[in-house]
Amino acid sequence: MDSQIKVIQPQGIFNNQTGNKLRQEVDEILAADIKTILIDFQNVTVMDSSGFSALLTTLKAVRKKNCRLVICSINEQVKMIFDMTNTNQFFEVIPNQASLISSNPV
Repeated sequence: MDSQIKVIQPQGIFNNQTGNKLRQEVDEILAADIKTILIDFQNVTVMDSSGFSALLTTLKAVRKKNCRLVICSINEQVKMIFDMTNTNQFFEVIPNQASLISSNPV
């Protein structure tokens, strides 16, 4: 994968605890001057409101640094949260990691 792309793969329940861990990881990535962050939700079973809030905060931080945040492999529950909150227009969601690689040839 491109060295300007960093993949984060949260697992289990995406809540306040995992959201805080994600924000810390993203802060470190942004400090390393990475331009694209891919959050792969393949192993996330459910996302609660605090996890969603952390994701919004993360998006704001990434955009502030003029970087790109991409989310992939979301399940129906996560998709439903994006749809219900009308935030699906703010998040770049792709089917899987391979989709990002094919859209960013090296």
